[in-house]
Amino acid sequence: MAEFKDMPKIELPDKIYFKIGEASRIAGVQPHVLRFWETEFKRIKPKRTSSGQRMYRKKDVELILTIKHLLYVNKYTIEGAKNALRTKPSTTPKMDTNDTLKEIREELVRIRDMLD
Repeated sequence: MAEFKDMPKIELPDKIYFKIGEASRIAGVQPHVLRFWETEFKRIKPKRTSSGQRMYRKKDVELILTIKHLLYVNKYTIEGAKNALRTKPSTTPKMDTNDTLKEIREELVRIRDMLD
């Protein structure tokens, strides 16, 4: 995900998935704004539960925060934000499969401990 030098760092909760309400509270925008951004920014791809509820991954929420910064702080248009995201190289290292599996396992262990 692209990071811009004037963008503040926001510490996200240690979770794998966020419901649309949680993601909207973190980003400080209404849920309908997130649904609109999904149609405009194809990189925002929340998973869907069997009941159709959106579940955003941490990288989706980070991208949402970047988009909000570009649109609200830097005053980009939607097209300008798309171009900025396209041209800005990613500074975040990509997770490999082992890191992803480790993160999932840790979350499952936390869930199991909460149930005990």
